[in-house]
Amino acid sequence: MLDFNDLKAIAEKCGFTHFAPLNIRSLEFLPEVRDMCASDKCNMYGKSWSCPPACGPLEEMQNRVESFSEGLIVQTVGDIEDSYDWEGIQETAKKHGENFDRMWDELENGQMTVLAMGAGACMRCETCTYPDEQCRFPDKMSSSMEACGLFVSKVCTDNALAYNYGQDKMAFTSCFLLK
Repeated sequence: MLDFNDLKAIAEKCGFTHFAPLNIRSLEFLPEVRDMCASDKCNMYGKSWSCPPACGPLEEMQNRVESFSEGLIVQTVGDIEDSYDWEGIQETAKKHGENFDRMWDELENGQMTVLAMGAGACMRCETCTYPDEQCRFPDKMSSSMEACGLFVSKVCTDNALAYNYGQDKMAFTSCFLLK
């Protein structure tokens, strides 16, 4: 298993701006976080294999996580002009997604078993096959931390990583569980 310095070096190489070790035992799978998905503010509820209800019950996610021994929280923080800077927010989101995919590939190429939880719906495919066909890449599909029932700011706080970097910054957070 890689130590934190090795994971940190991979995260830096993959383009993340911030990272911290993740204590798996700090993860709380909260139904109220999952319930927020049902309000469909992101327009993905019921439209993707990676989002509720298709991503499965919280108990199932909790059971999967129990077999992992360590993890890493990663962030991509970008500059924005203000909270209405949609272009800046989207640019940071895209960069985070690219960093996320690179890190996942790097960890798996190192023969690690990885459970990846992203920021937002899985975007591996231009159009998700849900609900008409099975997922094209089930081994590369990731649910968001929120879809997994994790309150992201609390996960960050519980693992000594900032969540908010100021009004002129946008942070996207993901995590990788490893065994």
